[in-house]
Amino acid sequence: MATTVLRVRLIGGDRMDITYGRSDISDEDEVVEHVISTLAQDSGMLRAQHGDRLIVLYGRGVAAIEVAPRGAVL
Repeated sequence: MATTVLRVRLIGGDRMDITYGRSDISDEDEVVEHVISTLAQDSGMLRAQHGDRLIVLYGRGVAAIEVAPRGAVL
């Protein structure tokens, strides 16, 4: 199971850190690609964790997502 932490900026300007994982995907890069392709769809939605809460994130409310850094930022 691959999981990743995403910082999501919403249309209203709020930000939140969520954890998203898929049991059928083993590579973190594939999970990130799945998130991007899902939220790019008109009816895209993700079930994710915010702390100990389950949330549903709808693509139409997302302004940007940031993926946790994997190395030096140049």
